[in-house]
Amino acid sequence: MRKQERAEETRRRILEAALEAFAGQGYQATGVAEICQRAGVTKGAFFYHFPTKQDLFLALLNEWLTQLDQFLQFESSRGHTIAESLYNMADMLRLGLTQGRNYLPMFLEFWLQAARDPAVWHTTIEPYRRYRAYFTDLYRQGLTEKSLRGSDPELMAVVTVSLALGLLLQGLMDQESVTWEETAPAAFRWILGLMQNPKTSTDNPIS
Repeated sequence: MRKQERAEETRRRILEAALEAFAGQGYQATGVAEICQRAGVTKGAFFYHFPTKQDLFLALLNEWLTQLDQFLQFESSRGHTIAESLYNMADMLRLGLTQGRNYLPMFLEFWLQAARDPAVWHTTIEPYRRYRAYFTDLYRQGLTEKSLRGSDPELMAVVTVSLALGLLLQGLMDQESVTWEETAPAAFRWILGLMQNPKTSTDNPIS
């Protein structure tokens, strides 16, 4: 195995071990030594890839967000109108619920830490701002092509991101009361149906 391949394998083992440990006992309670033990690597190898435990967490966060970004990009290419593209994206919530169960415990702890540390807060809040900007642009396009109705694409984006985050948190914290993998996408599509322009909805799946 080449040196680069060994380094990539080591990094992957560290990430997988950290995710398992963070999910099981929380971010604060998990030390670098335990992660190294789980991954079967030395502390030197750990710090070669991740200068701090915080950097490791952010790498896990970015991996999850990258998967969601790829899903959004793929789904946005499937529809003929912005309304149809948004409808397709509802399944992102199912993906988030499926994958997010391993991330929620450490996210909650990290959000608490972010409230006390401006540098961590900036890094943590950036994805939400990015998604609001992304949906603002989509809604603006939808209003221009008249597949959507409304007057404030920024407000529509705030509602969308807030709804998605709220559904994810409910689905991850209260898994027994509702089949969230089905309810969350349905709720998202219901909101989109309210935004859809009925004059252009004849062949559109949103209802």
